[in-house]
Amino acid sequence: MAQQAEASRPHIPLEDRLAQLLNGPAALDKRALLGTLYAEVNQREAAAYAAGWNDALATVRRGSRRDEDA
Repeated sequence: MAQQAEASRPHIPLEDRLAQLLNGPAALDKRALLGTLYAEVNQREAAAYAAGWNDALATVRRGSRRDEDA
């Protein structure tokens, strides 16, 4: 369910998201700001890691198909 929500949310560069949090209408205290930043960076890191694995698996699959065709 969280992945669906993440997929439907438009990608905002991290710098822009930081600016939103710092300059937004509701000022966050330091702990809330750091907690929010940590969660967002962690989420982006996990998505990038998963994308890397997906790319690596696709490359391996393409390579194994070429080996079978040869």
